[in-house]
Amino acid sequence: MLYTDLSWEALKPKEGFYTSELQTPRPLPVRTFLPTGYEPRYPYPLLVFFHGQGGNEEQILRLAPRLSRRNYISIGLRGPVSLGARRDGRLAYGWGDGSQDTLIEDYLLRAVEQTRRSYHVHSERIYLAGFAEGATLAYRLGLTFPEKLGGVISLNGAMPRQGGPLFRLPEIRQLRVFIGHGIANSIVPLSLPQRDFRVLYTAGVRVAMYTYPSTHKLHPDMLRDVNRWIMAQCNEE
Repeated sequence: MLYTDLSWEALKPKEGFYTSELQTPRPLPVRTFLPTGYEPRYPYPLLVFFHGQGGNEEQILRLAPRLSRRNYISIGLRGPVSLGARRDGRLAYGWGDGSQDTLIEDYLLRAVEQTRRSYHVHSERIYLAGFAEGATLAYRLGLTFPEKLGGVISLNGAMPRQGGPLFRLPEIRQLRVFIGHGIANSIVPLSLPQRDFRVLYTAGVRVAMYTYPSTHKLHPDMLRDVNRWIMAQCNEE
């Protein structure tokens, strides 16, 4: 699209969170964070976030601004398995045991397509990021169609242990993987992502691993390092 005047400035969307739904038999929510100073002519990296067990798409409200207020468009999706209400009254969801992956894959592809229709997204800089259970899902989807993605980001999570996660070995070598993990994580022990790192590195995947003095919670430095990791890739071109 060519801009011949400045009238587009008046229509330029502002920084903030936007809520939309995908038109499917069961409407699926998409929570979008648009960066400050959004520039329609700049192709932004897109971060797709999968929440942890008992979370929901609203987690992107806290994560996206802490990651960067300027560098990315971010979207949060909701797990298809309802887990009821949490103590604080918010609805809780999960991603299931893998039996829902076909639905989730369609959800992801539709959400990315909708976001790309609305905003300017760099087609080779789409990253799947997940926390805990969401990280396992990000791995599963990322290793299934690596040619569509720039990378996978695992925060206090681990690769799936079933289903042959490296079955597309030639293709996944183009994928990049970021692993961030708390050294005192008793829910997902540090030994699991350490094993993931060795498996991926041996397979020829460009993988980086960082550890933090934390438990199962997100350490602030995790997001700082994710931001640096993605921007370093953008600066390579």
